[in-house]
Amino acid sequence: MMKQLETGASIFSRKKRLWMLAGAAALVVAVIWIVVSSSRDGRAKKGAAGASANQSESGDMAGMNMSGNVRLTAAQIREFGVTFDTVRMRPLQNEVRATASITFDETRISQITPKFSGFVERLYVNATGQPVRRGQAVAALFSPELVAAQRELLLAASLDRSMGQTSIPGVAAASPNLLASARQRLRLWDVSDAEINAVLRGGQPKRTVTLYSPVGGIVTEKSVVQGQSVMAGAPLLTVADLSTVWAIAELREADAAGTRVGATASVEINAFPGERIAGRITYIYPTLQEQSRTIRARVVLRNPGGRLKPGMFATVMLSSPQAAALTVPAAALIETGDRAYVFVQMPGGELMPHDVTAGRRTSGFVEILAGVDAGQIVVTSAQFLLDSESNIGEVMRSMMGQGAAGAMSDMAPGATTGSMNDKGADLKGMKMPPAPRR
Repeated sequence: MMKQLETGASIFSRKKRLWMLAGAAALVVAVIWIVVSSSRDGRAKKGAAGASANQSESGDMAGMNMSGNVRLTAAQIREFGVTFDTVRMRPLQNEVRATASITFDETRISQITPKFSGFVERLYVNATGQPVRRGQAVAALFSPELVAAQRELLLAASLDRSMGQTSIPGVAAASPNLLASARQRLRLWDVSDAEINAVLRGGQPKRTVTLYSPVGGIVTEKSVVQGQSVMAGAPLLTVADLSTVWAIAELREADAAGTRVGATASVEINAFPGERIAGRITYIYPTLQEQSRTIRARVVLRNPGGRLKPGMFATVMLSSPQAAALTVPAAALIETGDRAYVFVQMPGGELMPHDVTAGRRTSGFVEILAGVDAGQIVVTSAQFLLDSESNIGEVMRSMMGQGAAGAMSDMAPGATTGSMNDKGADLKGMKMPPAPRR
């Protein structure tokens, strides 16, 4: 009997718990339905109020509309400092900026070389970098060949004086050309007429012959020392005239294609900042430097006083005229990485962004290949302020479109909430009661 009572009490307790769980589940469903219904009604009311507020705000927002265009009053144009320019055909100047280095004018480099073998008895110019004048004595050389040639000169002079007289039967008198031939032989060895006449006056051959510099300049190389033996044709000194120098510019392959001989150049030396020297391109080398992938161009520069030193670094600005093209000022172009556009003034006064295709950029202007026409007016200052206003308009228009789409996709009454999860609650397959009519 007691067991039957305990079993009955246990069954009653389990049924009680089941009823309590069922009641709790029903209560949860009712609460969720009330929350969802009130939230949907609130969103609808808030969306309507927000749309009204947005329309009111957009109507009151100065300078902006939902299309992304910008409208400014005359006062705002003056306040923001907006300026305009016209799209027109302009002649372009192809401007190239390149690094360069100063080097010797190769046409003004000379070597002092004896045309006979001998020994350096005296070296008058004995240091690299020493300046020399044209006609200045640089070295005195002893040569057995020259001594023999001087003896022949003296003999020819003696025979010339006794021309027409001979004490040897059957021997003809000396030819009048013998002295001239001896002189010419010494001249061909670069012996000056002054030294030849000195030998004739003294009646004795000179031990050494002096070499003179044929040009004026700076000694860049010295290949001998005093007392050294030299062979005919061996260079003694190298002299460079620095009255003019070359600026060798390194042009990129793309820039070299538009560069021509005769184009004007402006050279700025790093040692003299702010000072520019005018020049012209006289030669463009026909080979490409493989390591730097550049093409060299030569600019000749006058160098009074020797201020420009070979080895100095410089910057060369090259300009050459190009054909006219449709252009806008460079300040009018806005580039964001994936697009380029300008603000165009429309007939109604609005400033509308126009996508353009940019071409060459020279002398403060940009070539426009497509996007605008000649005669249109573009903004050349305060573009970023206008760009921000235009972007705000586009964002607002996008937000308005998303709000309308969201309202259309609200859950219909009686729909199944199979995909709704609210803070971990999963009501998959549960039928929602219809929303109450108001």
